Amino acid sequence: MTTQRIHLQAGSPEPAGRSALGRGVGLTQIASLGNQLGAATGALAFPAIGPVGVVAVRQLVAAAVLMPVGRPNFRALKRADWLAVTALALVFSIMNTSVYLTIERLGLGLAITLEFLGPLALVILSARRVIDLVGGLVAVMGVVVLVNPGTTSDILGVAIGLVSAAAWAAYILLNRRLGRTLPGMQGTATASLISGIIWIPIAITWFTAHPPPLWALGFAVICALASSVLPFSIDVVALRLLPASLFSTLQSMHPVWAALVGFMMLGQRLSATELIGIGLVVASNVLVTSTNAVRARR
Repeated sequence: MTTQRIHLQAGSPEPAGRSALGRGVGLTQIASLGNQLGAATGALAFPAIGPVGVVAVRQLVAAAVLMPVGRPNFRALKRADWLAVTALALVFSIMNTSVYLTIERLGLGLAITLEFLGPLALVILSARRVIDLVGGLVAVMGVVVLVNPGTTSDILGVAIGLVSAAAWAAYILLNRRLGRTLPGMQGTATASLISGIIWIPIAITWFTAHPPPLWALGFAVICALASSVLPFSIDVVALRLLPASLFSTLQSMHPVWAALVGFMMLGQRLSATELIGIGLVVASNVLVTSTNAVRARR
């Protein structure tokens, strides 16, 4: 990403042409893959410091890195901006904590698939064309196949996953709002700072009771860089290049990357049913993305 792209001024998003669409799609996939690689690395630290410990490190590292990068001008923030960044800070905490608790109970692939229901709901609710609605419904079918609900399902795990889904939807809407009204990464950096401050006493209390080994802290730091710093930096730019509905649809690749990374890094094997579900999600992603690309070329 160039400095010019990062510091787009408020109220002047880049035109959603063919070039912008291509860059936006590419950025979302880099963020998506990095996010899942980070999540899998964080899961490796669960036996030593648990999901809460991983989230604590993730929030603190994100604040430490994003603040000097974003360099927010606090005096220039209006009351509405402060409300939005505070809401985003709370969403960071809820989204990250709930998804890691879900990963611990259900595994990486299923946890991220459930979380994707948030962006998917935005796609369906904002659908203006029949093809967008069809794409969303195909993705729903894929998610249902992947989750495979039944009497043996972990109901609590699914419920926590749905909380993370709602938080992810809120993250998209708030990040897009801040990306349009504040230059560069000021909104994301400020929200990360607030979230980091919230987590300082939690981290002190947790690590006093659960002294962390260095290897676990190392995994958690890698998780923070790959799952927070990288996607938070990229998403605010991608949301300037893409409509919120298309950005949400592209998030359907998160469950796919999660399933593949979960298999390669965590040994979580995929059943034939899960492969079918992933195929449906990919088909939905290709359907909506390709038709939007055709519209952008006109």
